[in-house]
Amino acid sequence: MTADLLLAIDQGTSSTRAIAFDRGLRAVASASRPIRVHHPRPGWVEQDPDEILESVVECTAEVLAHCGGPQRIAGVGLDNQGETVIAWDETTGAALAPAIVWQCRRSEPIVERLRAIGLEPEIRRLTGLPLDPYFSAGKMSWLLEEVPAVQAAASRETLRLGTVDAWLTWHLLGEALTDPSTASRTQLLDIHSLTWNDRLLDTFKVPRRALARIVASAGPAGNLHHARWGQAGLPLAALICDQQAALIGHGCVQPGQMKATYGTGVFVLAVAGSEPPVAGDHLLSTVAWQLHDLPATYALDGGVFTAGSLLDWLRDGLGLLADPSESEELARSVHDTAGVQVLPALAGIGAPWWRPRARGVIAGLSGATTRAHVARAALDGIGHRVADIVEVMVAALDRPPLSLRVDGRLAGNGYLLQRQADLLGMPLEVASSVEATALGGAGLAGMGVGWLEAGQIGAANPPIRTVRPVMAGGDRRRERAAWRRFVEVAADIPDAMTSAADAAVLPRKEAESPVFS
Repeated sequence: MTADLLLAIDQGTSSTRAIAFDRGLRAVASASRPIRVHHPRPGWVEQDPDEILESVVECTAEVLAHCGGPQRIAGVGLDNQGETVIAWDETTGAALAPAIVWQCRRSEPIVERLRAIGLEPEIRRLTGLPLDPYFSAGKMSWLLEEVPAVQAAASRETLRLGTVDAWLTWHLLGEALTDPSTASRTQLLDIHSLTWNDRLLDTFKVPRRALARIVASAGPAGNLHHARWGQAGLPLAALICDQQAALIGHGCVQPGQMKATYGTGVFVLAVAGSEPPVAGDHLLSTVAWQLHDLPATYALDGGVFTAGSLLDWLRDGLGLLADPSESEELARSVHDTAGVQVLPALAGIGAPWWRPRARGVIAGLSGATTRAHVARAALDGIGHRVADIVEVMVAALDRPPLSLRVDGRLAGNGYLLQRQADLLGMPLEVASSVEATALGGAGLAGMGVGWLEAGQIGAANPPIRTVRPVMAGGDRRRERAAWRRFVEVAADIPDAMTSAADAAVLPRKEAESPVFS
């Protein structure tokens, strides 16, 4: 049987998808499994590492059964959710703790400790990243400091620490692998040399031997095996971080081209070229990909940590939505938000604000407020947060984009996309496939086996429509200014609450009012 298909394994935060594509990057079979997300404490976000692995095995088995078996797969592209960290023992392969998801803020004290001793400028220079709990290194430090099983494995020198790609390749390939795009999200990679940096490893106290081997984003990397897939191996031909996969899946390969993927969060990336861009204090400088032995391509990056997860929370946490898709109909059912504003910050605020202590806020409630007003304000808040990033990114690029390419599960929300275009004053090009991430992974696999060139990937995912702004420029500027004032106030609420709590536990004579003493 001829190997005539490419398989994308898209391991995301909320689900795992496997999609088989033909040589023209047309999808021919797919499977999906949800991944549960756990919140054991405020600010903590976890997943089950075994559930992640099992979802990949199941999705792949289902697609292979539909396609006629592993013999038809010429190359596999594996993308992963980025900064999420898993610790396991190399002798047993067993996870030593839950996966710490990229949204998790538990490593904030470690990050603040490093900031307090003045290490942030050097860390940013080496990695392109600010100190923030978002990145993997702080999560690894937390595991090493707080989890006895991890400490014991480190003492035995059997500890493995890695991102989701490393966990999956360890079990399916026999060796933990990662690529420069995902490694650049750990805050342990020197983005200039594309190697693990000893100074960073010492700073975060992460043993080098625990980490994955770094390989090119596209190129032969061995064969994936599992008993449920049959005897033949699946040739792994690409490894990449999910958002970078979406970038190339949109055909963004030239400097200045920009995309936004609307999923659990919203991640905006723009191609910067062959040198690490100067990101300033607001954005991230990251590796987009490294193809074979060629120099790396770099990107500017900014993330909204709470987007689709906000709508999920309005459904699951508050019961305001029957389904996230209901948000569009509700938003259109009212003329405005009746003064309600929503700060989507269930996992802190990322670029360009970098306020990890911020919490989600719903403000401006009154007796007239309905769930429709809250739904509309939630979508508006997501749109404003994306605009926060795009405005800064456009100013930082040598070649500003003429449009923003969009995909993801919220890209079908017409209300959100029109509001997004209006808040940016920029057209949105909606991808023909919402699976730009998987398509990018498959396209890279096609490059890894010599079938495709980078420029051919975008041709398989042309825009199906353009959403143009209709809001007047003056109205947009006033609304954006009001939003920035709201964020400045709302982001400070957790600190104000902490101060109030501290005052409440003062000794009685100091805390009491003289009137009642």
